[in-house]
Amino acid sequence: MTARFVLEGSRVVDIPAFYGELNRLFMAAENWNLGPSLDALDDLLHARHGELRGHDDVVLIWKDMAHSRAALGVPETTRWLQHKLDRPDQFSPAPARRQLEALQQGIGKTYFDLVLEIIASHPHIHLQPA
Repeated sequence: MTARFVLEGSRVVDIPAFYGELNRLFMAAENWNLGPSLDALDDLLHARHGELRGHDDVVLIWKDMAHSRAALGVPETTRWLQHKLDRPDQFSPAPARRQLEALQQGIGKTYFDLVLEIIASHPHIHLQPA
């Protein structure tokens, strides 16, 4: 059974807003929400929680994708990585430092790029920019 979901990219202004949009789409009927974590996104798509439950295929229509790409671009990714560096008690600083250095050199992946990689790793999710 194929389901269609429309992600409103204009609502994505930063990482927390991106997860707010995912929670609106997929978790409205659940008594818990996704936290702002790439692992949580991967788990959602893998385990098919919330509205994804019971669907063999999912079409994710991402409206205003360019807006989301900009919002989850270099400045927001830099803030995300810096937060990890500021919390060595929670995060290993070495990977974050390498990611930040690559980003500053123009060869690193943005948060948006990482989100797209996760979505692409799930063959039952068909991303459709709109």
